Amino acid sequence: MERLTSPPRLMIVSDLDDTMVEHRNDNDNHSLLRFNSLWEEAYRHDSLLVFSTGRAKTMYKKLRKERPLLTPDVIVTSVGTEISYGKSMVPDENWVEIMNNKWNRGIVEEETSKFPELTLQAETEQMPHKLSFHVDKSKVKEVTKELYQRLEKRGVIRLINLVYLFWRNSSRCFAKRWRKGQALAYLLKKLNTEGKLPLNTLVCGDSGNDTELFTIPNVYGVMVSNAREELLEWYAENGKDNSNIIHASERCAVVEFFLFYERWRRGEIENCEAYTKSLKASCDPAGVIVHPSGAEKSLRDTIDELGKYHGDKKDKKFRVWTDQVLATETTHGTWIVKLNKWEQTGNERKCCTTTVKFTSKENEGFVWENVQQTWSEESEVKDDSNWII
Repeated sequence: MERLTSPPRLMIVSDLDDTMVEHRNDNDNHSLLRFNSLWEEAYRHDSLLVFSTGRAKTMYKKLRKERPLLTPDVIVTSVGTEISYGKSMVPDENWVEIMNNKWNRGIVEEETSKFPELTLQAETEQMPHKLSFHVDKSKVKEVTKELYQRLEKRGVIRLINLVYLFWRNSSRCFAKRWRKGQALAYLLKKLNTEGKLPLNTLVCGDSGNDTELFTIPNVYGVMVSNAREELLEWYAENGKDNSNIIHASERCAVVEFFLFYERWRRGEIENCEAYTKSLKASCDPAGVIVHPSGAEKSLRDTIDELGKYHGDKKDKKFRVWTDQVLATETTHGTWIVKLNKWEQTGNERKCCTTTVKFTSKENEGFVWENVQQTWSEESEVKDDSNWII
């Protein structure tokens, strides 16, 4: 949040499972990588990215190891009960205090234990301010009515929300202190207090626990086309007349964009001398690249070398993405760009922290002067043998 000194142009608040990450029809992460490229290239420098998920932190970290997710500015986990910031996931202590206020988990545990229809989910889904259960869809209304009555008698009904996420023939029931909507409202209030209220806020979701995101005043919303039954029902009753909410035609709300380097090595574009000639023209004749091993090479020689690798990753699960791009103008016409550059072939993932120096020259645009790379601590493999650029 501190990397921006003025109000963000855009803040995207996106659910993860089946919204940002497509589990059933995008095993090669095609849509996610298109979003990543667009975000880093066009938005990150003046916008905020927020992930808002029902996953607990442990399960969110597991997903990060499985999918090429960007590092968000803010991560809202456990259906809104936890808010953390940045790469280190620093907890929002004020939100923790709000969660603790008048919350009595013991009463909720006691009352829910009286319902044989409710089966506790895995321990990883149980959090200080959230209880998660499996419940048959046919029993939801009956259980809801009686549980509400019991909690009302115990004086905690105002502190409880119940959300049902239908998945095939069963659903998950969460009894918790707050929801995603309240977490977003809190974030917007916090940003406003700091003089950084986003100029535009876009929320994206697919299920019942996302409905409150769409009810926050002055936000725009995208329901992905694979939205679940409970969100579609809510939209039919509450959202059809709201011009700020769009039911997307794409399965995931992403924009077409591919990295040239990835497409080149996958052989998806023509092996044309014009491409390499154009790339070399954008490099300073004296420009150098320092590889992770410490070896120094000419930038233009590296471009020539790239020609030998056209299509070498064809028919392989090869992906490239960038994360945490930060561009700074150090002097007039000179820019330093820092980023994490990832490559994945099959299950093998490599990451280099990359620093690039550009200069702006009349009639030439931006010219590459220097590239320096070091292996990131997050890199699972540190092998220089086939690391090109």
